[in-house]
Amino acid sequence: MKKITLLLFLVLSQTLFAEVKLTENQKLASTCKVWGFLKYYHPQVASGKMDWDKQLFEVLPKIERANTKEEFSLVLEKWIDGLGEVPVNKPLALDPTTDFFVKNLNLDWTKKNKLFSKNLSQKLEFITENRFQGKNYYVNLDGGSVPLQFTNEVVYPDFPWTDKNLRILALFRFWNYVEYFFPYKYVMDQNWDEALVEILSPIYAPDSEKDFLLAMRELSIKLNDTHAATFNMKMLEYLGGEKYIAAGAKIIDKKAIITSLANDSLAKIDDIKIGDIVTKINGKTVAETLEYLGKYMEGSNKSAALPASGWVMFNGNTDDLEIEFIRDNTIAVKKIHRYSNKDIKRSPPKITPKWKLLENNIGYVDMSKVETEDVKSMMEELKNTQAIIFDDRRRPMYTNFLINDYLNPEPKEIARNLFQDLSFPGRYIWRKDMQTCGKINSDYYKGKVIVLVGAGTFSHGEHTAMAFQTAPNTTIIGSQTAGADGPNYYFSIIKGYDSSFTSGGIFYPNKKETQRIGIIPDIEIKPTIGGIQQGKDEVLDRAVLFAKGEK
Repeated sequence: MKKITLLLFLVLSQTLFAEVKLTENQKLASTCKVWGFLKYYHPQVASGKMDWDKQLFEVLPKIERANTKEEFSLVLEKWIDGLGEVPVNKPLALDPTTDFFVKNLNLDWTKKNKLFSKNLSQKLEFITENRFQGKNYYVNLDGGSVPLQFTNEVVYPDFPWTDKNLRILALFRFWNYVEYFFPYKYVMDQNWDEALVEILSPIYAPDSEKDFLLAMRELSIKLNDTHAATFNMKMLEYLGGEKYIAAGAKIIDKKAIITSLANDSLAKIDDIKIGDIVTKINGKTVAETLEYLGKYMEGSNKSAALPASGWVMFNGNTDDLEIEFIRDNTIAVKKIHRYSNKDIKRSPPKITPKWKLLENNIGYVDMSKVETEDVKSMMEELKNTQAIIFDDRRRPMYTNFLINDYLNPEPKEIARNLFQDLSFPGRYIWRKDMQTCGKINSDYYKGKVIVLVGAGTFSHGEHTAMAFQTAPNTTIIGSQTAGADGPNYYFSIIKGYDSSFTSGGIFYPNKKETQRIGIIPDIEIKPTIGGIQQGKDEVLDRAVLFAKGEK
């Protein structure tokens, strides 16, 4: 009995204390973080003294062969030791009044990673304390209107999707761009570390090209940023296709409502009419299609993602599709045609005025059309109105500051900006000077200022709304905006894979966010199915009522 007990004890001890074999996901996730950290923190790497991509390709086979924590840590330790000495380097002396933003900065993983030996963690901590302080070879803030720029990345003109090394490199590059330089990482739905682990398998070991392409797209959508999306030409094939119906749709209550006709003649062939309610596409409900597309359509909030979904769900590579639709309370099913973009020959847009006078002495301004040279004459013509409705639902021209000179009695603060601190990647700095608009003007506009917003109000449109909010008598009317205010940075991850994200932080003067939240309407009104069918602009109608005095 004693022998059996002893044997069981030995077996149990070996089981408990045996080194657990690491998974490929565990090793690659940690390697991604170490590789990016060294890229921006290690003096020999951040200064551009070595081919950092080549270093990754050389260490990956060693990582793959490592089975235990000890073996894995040893590979990384030897790798770091081979990079050269890290001299003691005091951090740059900054103005003591500098206002730091550190919600995105978290290097605890260098000290608390279960896969790292104590010695490895100490090496990473030493590099943090003595990090590179010069001009980083791979990133700078010298880009002008979009300051953030990723630099000196090898393009790799020949990138077959079957090349595992380049797939991993693409993932590692993008993940670390976001980790250290995306200002709104802290408001994403999913923890960025968890997103890395989740997306690894379809990138390092995809079952098909489609899996890899959609995984790269999905990763960028996890930023919850209307500016953020990775694009590849073949993604169109898998997300929808390169043929389109001769109409446009808007998603309302999980139904697709036809709101425009791209070509009147082609729409007539298929008997497509504005106001038709599409409930199914090729046998799937619109709600089911929206759920699938949700992983691949960019948007800081659900409302912001809907316009793209309403377009993509009708696209495809076949010449037709089947829809179930409702017209005049009757459900019907039919096939409609798809066309290449060149064959649609889109009808010219209707010519509408840049601004006009509505009933009851109310001015209306289409901000998407008013140019700088128009502002003086426009404001002169509208100065005696009881209200001006500024329609900010489509991307406006760059006239908001000039118009605000007429709306404000004095300069007003609009926004506070946040930018990357390259001396400590992952940390950000609040700009001391705030953006302002307006000027000293005793003859400023005294009527109501009404601003129309919606899902099509994003980026510069949201900044325009923020500027108008500084006027003494402003009311915002409409629905949730896109929630992506700040410079949109377009960049190439690797040959054939372009991406983007909001690269600078824009906040209200009190540091309140607009990212994801958008510009909150004072009066909320959304388009309805009935309104579209009756040809109404319900948001504008509500604004006119408010201008007349209705609350």
